[in-house]
Amino acid sequence: MVEIADIFRLHGPEYRSQFRDRMPPSHLRTMDAIEHCRTEALGGQLYFCEQCKERHYSYHSCKNRHRPKCQNDQANEWLNNQKNLLLPVNYFMVTFTLPEALRSPARYHQKLIYNFLFRASSEALLGLASDPRFVGGRVGAVGVLHTRTRDLFYHPHVHYIATGGGLSADGRWRTSRQEFLVHVKPLSILFRAKFRDLLKQSDLFHLLDQQVWRKDWVVHSQPVGTGSAAFKYLAPYIFRVAISNRRILALEDGQVTFSYKDSATDRTRFSTTPAEEFIRRFLQHVLPKGFVKVRYYGLLAASNRHLLDQARQLLTTAASHSNSSDSDRQRKDTGEPPCSPKCGAALRLVESLQPKTRWPP
Repeated sequence: MVEIADIFRLHGPEYRSQFRDRMPPSHLRTMDAIEHCRTEALGGQLYFCEQCKERHYSYHSCKNRHRPKCQNDQANEWLNNQKNLLLPVNYFMVTFTLPEALRSPARYHQKLIYNFLFRASSEALLGLASDPRFVGGRVGAVGVLHTRTRDLFYHPHVHYIATGGGLSADGRWRTSRQEFLVHVKPLSILFRAKFRDLLKQSDLFHLLDQQVWRKDWVVHSQPVGTGSAAFKYLAPYIFRVAISNRRILALEDGQVTFSYKDSATDRTRFSTTPAEEFIRRFLQHVLPKGFVKVRYYGLLAASNRHLLDQARQLLTTAASHSNSSDSDRQRKDTGEPPCSPKCGAALRLVESLQPKTRWPP
């Protein structure tokens, strides 16, 4: 089975030799992490099985958020941590998409544009929802940045999960309609205006084609059910990397073949592209170091949790959520040793292996 790490280890050095002087530090760090992840370069443990008399090496993970294997099980852990945010109401997914004219500047000014995208979209959503013609109260929303299409092209947008109702200024809970939160047309106009005002504060504003402010901006809203269902729907967007290993089908003659699902037809399609182009597409979805891609607003903001508790009391919720974990996590939590992949017997730790290379800063 071909993995992303195989592609980077084989073709990464040539890619760096051509483009290193134009690559941001975050891209170089990610390439280094992927190439060295779970290899002797990062050290690990050596185990011995008394039953089958074989040694087993377990190398350390790079823990990079853009490495597929290092994101396994993260979604379930995040879901478990969100249980205190749930309200017994319907939820909506609202998506704000950055126009094509702004995507090139976004590639070269990621922190600036992505922060503006979060700020403009969240202010537009919370502001319009507070209008008495819609919800008439402060809703709660959690947003996550997504930068790609299924075939790895650049397409920055933010998904929000928003509560179907909000807390009014006089302390009452106001419920939204069952299938409707706000009108997307005025939401789109408000989003565009707020983004324009933010961009005016930067040096980029006068470099853009001003026609972008006269075009319609894409905003979409749809109901997604209960809180548990809504957060479960959002979780993959948070921890899914640009592409998973299972979608990599072949690496032959410098060409990478991968599968993706066509969103228009819901059919599986295939793409074959040079390894250099595959790496370029992958890296354009690497976020700047320290960038927060999940943000909480309104009732879900950390500073407003007392309002969230007030809303929960008004909704008379008393549901309790049990914590659950899979067998692998239980083994990790209880300190049980790993098992031999050959015979299933418990492995004995022989020694810890020190990294063979210095981990990059």
